[in-house]
Amino acid sequence: MLLKSHLTSNNLKNMNTIKIKSMFYSLLVSAAAFTLLANCSGNKKDDNHAGHEEGAVKDSAEYASGPTAAAEASEPQVQVDASFQNQLASVFISYVELKDAFVASDVSNVKDEAKKTGEALAKVDMKLVSGAAHNDWMNYLSPIQSALKEIQSSSDIETQRKAFSNLSDNLYKSIKAFGLGGKEAFYEFCPMAFNNEGAYWLSDQAQIKNPYFGDKMLTCGSVKEKLK
Repeated sequence: MLLKSHLTSNNLKNMNTIKIKSMFYSLLVSAAAFTLLANCSGNKKDDNHAGHEEGAVKDSAEYASGPTAAAEASEPQVQVDASFQNQLASVFISYVELKDAFVASDVSNVKDEAKKTGEALAKVDMKLVSGAAHNDWMNYLSPIQSALKEIQSSSDIETQRKAFSNLSDNLYKSIKAFGLGGKEAFYEFCPMAFNNEGAYWLSDQAQIKNPYFGDKMLTCGSVKEKLK
């Protein structure tokens, strides 16, 4: 009887130990999931892109899987020829196709769409803008061209994505300055891109489709600004 009682006591101790370990593991999993959601919510302060936040839509409804409520589209900062706006809109349309190729993580298609975007960019007539506006366009144009060339020359999707981030930053500046002739663009942000550095992109819709992670975290991000 003493032996049986001793065995029963040991069994109970083992069961209690297993339960404690199971509870501890569950807590670790829950904490990891909460951390991932918090990172993806966009609440982290973005010091590297503070300039982009000027005039951006601020909304307490930012969350991991979808856009924030978009306000009215902001007007262009500079009045330019409508033909220039339409040409810039053509670049944006091609850019969106490039963004979708990144969403699909298709290296080959990314190269093809980058080439098409470059062809649309080459059709933008810089003579349609003058003075300070012309200087601004030239400042944006050079890094856009460089980023497109880098995307086409690489077969590594992460290298391509880094160049796409630079492309997006400068195309955003161009669209914010000159406008798209009424066509809407959504400026969107993922706080987890590039090891939590964060990165922006442009889209023709508020629905989040993340080009920096693709189907790994397709809806991670939020709308920061609406342009036209």
